Amino acid sequence: MTISPAIFPSLIRAVQADIAANAEAVTELDQAIGDGDHVFNLQRGLQALVEQADAIAPLDWPAAWQKIGMTVMAAVGGASGSLYATLFIALHKHSRDSSVSGFAAAFAAAVEAVKQRGKADVGEKTMLDVWVPVAQALQQDAEAGKSLDELLDHLCQVAAAGVEATRDMLATKGRASFLGERSLGHIDAGAKTAQLIVAAVARVLKSF
Repeated sequence: MTISPAIFPSLIRAVQADIAANAEAVTELDQAIGDGDHVFNLQRGLQALVEQADAIAPLDWPAAWQKIGMTVMAAVGGASGSLYATLFIALHKHSRDSSVSGFAAAFAAAVEAVKQRGKADVGEKTMLDVWVPVAQALQQDAEAGKSLDELLDHLCQVAAAGVEATRDMLATKGRASFLGERSLGHIDAGAKTAQLIVAAVARVLKSF
């Protein structure tokens, strides 16, 4: 199946709706061990993308990823803005074809770019505890030739497990790292919003 950026307006509005529906709960997570502004910054970026959605829809994927990345870079503050901008701009650089396997390879490279930008990896209580296992599962499932529905269901399961795993991690990045062992027992807000994004995108793609 080939999916074009024409679906982007539906995707970004679904993500925006799910983040809004969970904004209070995620803010509570962020206030426990972070700065408390994660959802505000993310919603500002999502609104900017909604405003650009109709301009992004007619593009090809490399151009779409670039426009998405530049929009996020301009609109979103905090660490998450920089990291998501890095993700999308890296997708622009690595996109070669619009097949599932082509996207899987580009997404894996983009997540690697986020790791380098944030100087972080799995196990440090960040959004990477969702994005890294999701990228790995996506590549494995694409190579195995799984159906789109099977692949998306699996990615949602992997993302949910990644979020839950952050509960028992010691934070070593960002403001939470200053809390030491007090960061234990809390889910990371950035990981939670990453999981919400995966779930929203999967829901739209399954109805496509």
